[in-house]
Amino acid sequence: QVQLVESGGGLVQPGGSLRLSCAASGIIAPIYAMGWYRQAPGKQRELVASITYSGRTNYADSVKGRFTISRDNAKNTVYLQMNSLKPEDTAVYYCNTRNLVTRPPADYWGQGTQVTVSS
Repeated sequence: QVQLVESGGGLVQPGGSLRLSCAASGIIAPIYAMGWYRQAPGKQRELVASITYSGRTNYADSVKGRFTISRDNAKNTVYLQMNSLKPEDTAVYYCNTRNLVTRPPADYWGQGTQVTVSS
């Protein structure tokens, strides 16, 4: 059974930084991509960043140059370092892991962690 446990959200002022962590269990790491999505009130959930087992990354245009995704394969943990935060980054952030072998790919989600950027 795949489980994802997130931590690290909170309230931060504009220009500040936060680091999110997500520990996965029940996965076979090489066949699972990991990533972060976010959902702001009244908006659809959107991809923030993703990373494969080999370290290939993908970022939303809105966070390029400010956010960095990384992954510790030994710990099955993915991190999202968020710098230069803006009010528009305020959202619930969801950890995701995707089984790349199944057809269609199978997605699993964390419970979500709130990130609020406000002065």
